[in-house]
Amino acid sequence: MILVAIFVALVFLYSLVSGRLERTIVTAPIFFTAAGMLAFLGVLELPGRHGNIGWLLRVAEAGLVLLLFTDASRTDLQVLKGIRNLPARLLSVGLLLTILLGAIAAWAVFPGLSIWEAGVLAAILAPTDAGLGQIIVNSPRVPLKVRQALNVEAGLNDGLSVPFLLFFIALAGTGSEGRQADLTRFIMEQLGLGTLIGAGIGLAGGWLLGLARRRDWMAQPLEQIGVVALPLFCALASEAAGASMFIAAFIAGLAVQVGFKEAGKHSVEFTEEWGQLLNWSVFFMFGLLVLRSWSQFTPAHVLYAALSLTVVRMLPVAISLIGTRFSRATVWFMGWFGPRGLASIVLGLVYLEQETQQPGESTIQLAVMVTVWFSIFAHGVSARPGINLYAAKVAALDAGAPERDVETNQAEG
Repeated sequence: MILVAIFVALVFLYSLVSGRLERTIVTAPIFFTAAGMLAFLGVLELPGRHGNIGWLLRVAEAGLVLLLFTDASRTDLQVLKGIRNLPARLLSVGLLLTILLGAIAAWAVFPGLSIWEAGVLAAILAPTDAGLGQIIVNSPRVPLKVRQALNVEAGLNDGLSVPFLLFFIALAGTGSEGRQADLTRFIMEQLGLGTLIGAGIGLAGGWLLGLARRRDWMAQPLEQIGVVALPLFCALASEAAGASMFIAAFIAGLAVQVGFKEAGKHSVEFTEEWGQLLNWSVFFMFGLLVLRSWSQFTPAHVLYAALSLTVVRMLPVAISLIGTRFSRATVWFMGWFGPRGLASIVLGLVYLEQETQQPGESTIQLAVMVTVWFSIFAHGVSARPGINLYAAKVAALDAGAPERDVETNQAEG
């Protein structure tokens, strides 16, 4: 109860100074993570190492589902058609190389890990965070093509990482049953079903919402309630079908616009507020857990975190962007702003919930915590200065630069 009281007080405090903080480098994840670390000093009892993580997993999943749906619902489908090749590069070559390099780095930095345990760690830290990247994707100073590509990448790469995570967990097991894990089956279940569920719920829900709006059946204040039910429905249906709720939520956010174009405009406020509240609670608890584990962190964990946020992320992005004619500034910008946050926390909790009792479990847990903690602060602090620097670089580019294609087309239209 004391943790709940502290968190509620922090939410009230943050609401009082949120306007001032928005003009600084202190983001909401930084605020609540730091507050959680400070609150640890006055808390006598925390959930056990494995016990009682189920509730934290559910809260984190709900927050991520709402956030992904929100991001997708405000993604301009017409713009997305024009940049579909860019997200595809990041989600195919970029993601696969990120997992491969992440596993190689983990195997080199932590000799005690098996190659499959190294794969588990790489898969957990492969997805970028839609929440931590909101400052970037919401900034009009960043080229629209770049913003939308990073947004779509963050919306889909967590779901794409799930089958790899489950596959590596199965292969890391010592039993013959685990060795017979089928990656194709995982992909079909997690991605295929997730896409079908999201598309079905999004299209049907959007059509019904649009019909109710045209017939004037729906009270305007309740439009937000109707829309927010869709990502929650995606989560429930995906849970029952064994699919990825994250893929389903993001696809539903895109599909709902077909029948209800006002979904983003009328419903983002409600979804973002409740989704953010859930996310803040996760970052608050994450701060508590980080400080509790502080004495267990080693230079190896710090080294891997540094590699994960730089070489492991930036090199695959650079390779995936070959042939796009993007400037060096854009390649560096997109490579650096791939923060690790809520998605990695959720996948880390999914891994712990498996209770595999693998030898490298503690190493994986601590490496994820250090990497996410570094990312929260490093990407949060560098976001606004990074946008300013990048905007100046883009302004100096020729009018025909690919970074300006979308804006030029829109201006002409």
